[in-house]
Amino acid sequence: MKIFATAALAASVSFVPFSAMARDLTVGLSASTTSMDPQFYVGGANSALARNIFDGLVNQGSHQEIQPALAESWERIDDTTWQFRLRAGVKFHDGSDFTADDVVASIGRIPLASTNSPSSFAAYVKAITEVVAIDPLTVQIKTDGPTPLLLNNLSRIAILPAEHAKTTTEEMNKGVGVIGTGPFKFVSWTPDADVVVERNDSYWGGEVAWDKVTFRIIKNNSARVAAILSGDVDLIESIPTADTRRLDESKDINVIKATGNRLMYLHMDQDREESPFSKDASGKNPLVKKEVRRALSHAINREALVDRVMDGQGTPAGQVVPEGYFGFDPELKVDAYDAELAKNMLADAGYPDGFELTFHASNDRYPNDAKIAQAIGQFFTRAGVKTSVETMPGSVYFTRASAREFSFIMGGAAIETGEPSGILGPLLETYGEKAGQGNRGRYSNQEFDAALDKARKTLDDAEREALLKSATKIAMYDLGIIPLFFLDNTWAAKADLTYEGRSDGYTLPFYVKAQ
Repeated sequence: MKIFATAALAASVSFVPFSAMARDLTVGLSASTTSMDPQFYVGGANSALARNIFDGLVNQGSHQEIQPALAESWERIDDTTWQFRLRAGVKFHDGSDFTADDVVASIGRIPLASTNSPSSFAAYVKAITEVVAIDPLTVQIKTDGPTPLLLNNLSRIAILPAEHAKTTTEEMNKGVGVIGTGPFKFVSWTPDADVVVERNDSYWGGEVAWDKVTFRIIKNNSARVAAILSGDVDLIESIPTADTRRLDESKDINVIKATGNRLMYLHMDQDREESPFSKDASGKNPLVKKEVRRALSHAINREALVDRVMDGQGTPAGQVVPEGYFGFDPELKVDAYDAELAKNMLADAGYPDGFELTFHASNDRYPNDAKIAQAIGQFFTRAGVKTSVETMPGSVYFTRASAREFSFIMGGAAIETGEPSGILGPLLETYGEKAGQGNRGRYSNQEFDAALDKARKTLDDAEREALLKSATKIAMYDLGIIPLFFLDNTWAAKADLTYEGRSDGYTLPFYVKAQ
């Protein structure tokens, strides 16, 4: 089944003189878009595709920095009131004017769009108590308390015409109301096959280079690589690590890499004196000692993991956000690989002969996850820790890990907020009914919790960043988690094309340029 926009929209390019037409672009995507409703499901593939058609009040840049979009400026009236000045002269794809009423209606639509969503956008608007159109180009948003991440949250909310505030997800999946202000207009969607868009000649953000873009869904890694090598597509995302160097050596292919926003990390059982898979000679759990955790961190050769296991697709990590992000602390360094130092630190901690450890990990959730786990197991063994490695499908692994059936695990976390609290909170905040839900190691430090909580309520950017750095230093000193590396995002393009890679991994053809 192919879903088409209106005939007038789909046929609009036929009136452009051939001499003025730009080149079409075909892109190979690694995952399917599951809905044309940009407010239905918080998923990477959906969010990336939506950014080509829709804008937010603000958008996220290549390092998830906040950039003006449909709002050209904003100010805080008080601790709970924000006022946004909207961009004048913006048109929706149907030719209607963009106004404050569209913002009010779009934010108000989130509850409708959240119906039956596997992961809704409701969390991004839960702090908002009121949205008011002051005049056609001014919107005021009130929150239930100081909300320093309001802009980050609003960057996730697509703005639609007010007349489609009651358009359902089912209707949008049939092509009704897929109307934004972005660089491309919706043409058609064939589920699990392709999405076709065309140039928006009235785009407020500047000239759009491509007449038509076809996003082809090519989930199979080998098929995606074959498509770029054969010239069937102009650009692909998510290069398999095994093919990175081969493509990089081709004179016909331009390989693009960007440090991604997903941190690979290790979580350790830190609150149980006796743990099922971490035992010393007396049956006690050595992982409760931060000196042991530091020794294990020094036992890991992160450079080798990135170079040999990931074929260069990664950046070693010593904290929870990569360089260039708000809250990155240049004083925090990656622990150097030193197996002898690790052995000595273990001996000083009371384990000259090491201890027994079983390391559990997924084998189908992250690139090369089983290989990474096996390599880390070998590093630990060299340092004197008798390590066994067990991997299993993610569908089994994560349920058991959350039930705390393991002692030492590996995971990955994306920095969706664009700053440290997006990882510090879920992974390291003291576990409770409403906090630390991803804290499978049960790390707990009251000083850390206090700094993080204060940061969440601090509106001043400089003060908030200082608090986030303080919280990060506490957690990294304790090694509540052991950071491994940030996964790289990768693209391969025909040699005459360039693309500025993005930390969120989004593929946005507006930024693909012909040389």
